[in-house]
Amino acid sequence: MWRRALCVGLLALALGYLCLLGPQLPPSALRLLPASLLGGLRRAGSLESRMVAAWQAAIVRPARGWARVAVGVNACVDVVLSGVKLLEALGLEPGDGKNHAVLTSQQDLREAFVHFMEKGAAAERFFSDAESFHHIARTASEYSGAQLYVGGNAALIGQKLAANPDLKILLCGPVGPKLHELLDDNVVVPPESMQERDEFHLILEYQAGEEWGQVKAPNANRFIFSHDLSNGALNMLEVFVSSLDEFQPDLVVLSGLHMMEGQSKEMRHRRLMEAVASISDIPTDIPIHLELASMTDQDFMSNIVHQQVFPLVNSIGLNEQELLFLTQSASGPHASLASWNGIPDVGVVSDILFWVLKEHGKTADRASDLTRIHFHTLAYHILATVDGFWGNQVAAVAAGARAAGAQACGTETIDTSKVFLKAPLEFVTSQIEAPSKISLNPDEPVVHWHREGISFHFTPVLVCKDPVRTVGLGDAISAEGLLYSEVYPQ
Repeated sequence: MWRRALCVGLLALALGYLCLLGPQLPPSALRLLPASLLGGLRRAGSLESRMVAAWQAAIVRPARGWARVAVGVNACVDVVLSGVKLLEALGLEPGDGKNHAVLTSQQDLREAFVHFMEKGAAAERFFSDAESFHHIARTASEYSGAQLYVGGNAALIGQKLAANPDLKILLCGPVGPKLHELLDDNVVVPPESMQERDEFHLILEYQAGEEWGQVKAPNANRFIFSHDLSNGALNMLEVFVSSLDEFQPDLVVLSGLHMMEGQSKEMRHRRLMEAVASISDIPTDIPIHLELASMTDQDFMSNIVHQQVFPLVNSIGLNEQELLFLTQSASGPHASLASWNGIPDVGVVSDILFWVLKEHGKTADRASDLTRIHFHTLAYHILATVDGFWGNQVAAVAAGARAAGAQACGTETIDTSKVFLKAPLEFVTSQIEAPSKISLNPDEPVVHWHREGISFHFTPVLVCKDPVRTVGLGDAISAEGLLYSEVYPQ
């Protein structure tokens, strides 16, 4: 009996010692600990709190920040509610999932929602039947749990940036009365950008572990759909570009190209060429950031890559679905990969980012302005930049990760009791070339590597255990990363 008591006492002493000194344990020691004990140390806040403290030290304002930012051109009102609850309110039953490039009926909606809920992946689709969409929208807006927010990538980025009182924000997009009411007072909307009716987008959310029929969501995410004709035709693009002369921005943020997928192929092609002409009119000394979003038409994505859109912009923001779709559409590296299996492999992501900047970015013999990509996924972020054009990227990638952890949980700052580390503690930097192997140190959570004139900055994300709202998270991440980025004069 005394031996058992002695063993229990020694074990308790050892656990106490580990909990006391846990923050000083090296990553190699952490990887040797049993999962149950590592979980205990995580719950004690050791890894997460060390990362937050390191970010705080790393996040410093750039020497030359922005003063005036022009943002366009997609804007709407988001109606956010439970996807399962809405489908049930529409009288739909659980069933098999199926991907649809365009939604034509409630049945298509159910199948597409189930398809992406099962993957835990974000997606956005156009609903082609106006009458059916308006019926669904009425049902959604009358649901007691529905909430209305600023929506559209451009408006969300503008709203996020407007939280900084030192910044002046211009927003061009189809702004109706409800959206105008929701916007921050620091956001200027040109009169030509106002319209009588709002465009509504329906945001169907689901939580990690939520079940509907045989489907169980592996993590929290959302499915977005709309019948949005104003944003779909990029109606405000010319207004946006013409307003820049008077506003004189330091930075232009552009989004909404993905909304054109609901148009005919001929209309898309014509409008894309007009968009290229309009973007070309923006003075070359004003950096342009392009925020991508979920797309399904590979030809359209290929056109965006090849028909002079990428070379016209300095920076791109995108997530894991958009990055994989981009390489599939443009026959890049790992294009045969059908989908991600869990957390996207860092080496694979790094290979694709490297290829985008090498094939479509700025080089000595290529007339392209593209020098920066901000990649964000649930577990980590990467900033890839061509050397000599961008500064303060350690702060920028850390600020983006910090924003993700706080906004997902709906807190002002990261509450380490509400988040957990999901990123790999070790990874390789390439799956094509001879890679470097990197071990993550929570006390230095931003890691850097270099590849043929391109720098990569990586940091984990502290994932919210019970997300309050996932909509607009990517836009908030990109906005925060841009806020802390500095572009070097050329």
